[in-house]
Amino acid sequence: MDSPTEENYLKALFKLADEKGHLSISELSTAMNVSMPTANSMVKKLDAQGWLKYEKYKPLTITPKGRKKASLIIRKHRLTEMFLVEKMGFTWENVHEIAEQVEHVQSDAFFDRMDELLGYPKIDPHGSPIPDKDGKTEDQQLVLLSRCGAGQEVTLRALSQSDVGLLNFLTAKSITLGTDLKILSKESYDGSLQVVYGEGQTETLSQVITEKLMVEVSE
Repeated sequence: MDSPTEENYLKALFKLADEKGHLSISELSTAMNVSMPTANSMVKKLDAQGWLKYEKYKPLTITPKGRKKASLIIRKHRLTEMFLVEKMGFTWENVHEIAEQVEHVQSDAFFDRMDELLGYPKIDPHGSPIPDKDGKTEDQQLVLLSRCGAGQEVTLRALSQSDVGLLNFLTAKSITLGTDLKILSKESYDGSLQVVYGEGQTETLSQVITEKLMVEVSE
């Protein structure tokens, strides 16, 4: 049975790796907040299980086996978040820590049933795609709000990051997934956007915020 620690490392590897599946041990140790020797020791264990390739003085490479394993861990996490919101009434800023614990349950039947009860959702409460049972996800045709300009009309579909601070900010402003936004103006100096949404509510969103909002642009 895989340990929660091994699964957390593998998930971090998957998220940090570039398009070729490469990253360094120093990047991994920073992400996991552990020393280089500790990260190095775990990397050797993951290599022994065939989840990554490790060679001294070379970038780590996550294997296809490792990618699928990590995707299935992420599937369990995102399904759990969706279940907590849809079936248990949790808000989107209060599900991550619980899902971090539940994702390590070693029962496919448990998560398959959860998936069925939810009606086989494609995204989690933050708009992130939920991998299927083969570890595959559907591509999302979205752009960062920060790339958009004055006059454009967009719909918020996902968050590139879902930290609690951002979620609390959006909740306070009554901005959720599916919110339609019209960009009134874009500040050339700092990239902030003035938007209108809902019943004529206007807000100025800083570039720190717009860099984390993934939107669908209206034709």
